[in-house]
Amino acid sequence: MKRLDLDDLSPRIAQILTSLEPGEELLLVQNGGVAGRLTGGVVAPAVVEPEVEHTNERASEVFENFRASMEDEF
Repeated sequence: MKRLDLDDLSPRIAQILTSLEPGEELLLVQNGGVAGRLTGGVVAPAVVEPEVEHTNERASEVFENFRASMEDEF
């Protein structure tokens, strides 16, 4: 996927790109011909990662269960 940093563009171009409504198209023209077409989309929601409990107590419990199962096997 190619990436374009809006901070590298002129303010006018950045404003046009960021103001596209979902489904609205922007035609890119170069030398009188169509060079591309962009379609506005919905901004994806930020991904929130679930909190993971990392405590010594939990690690100790896992280790004890593992050790007990190994002792039972052998």
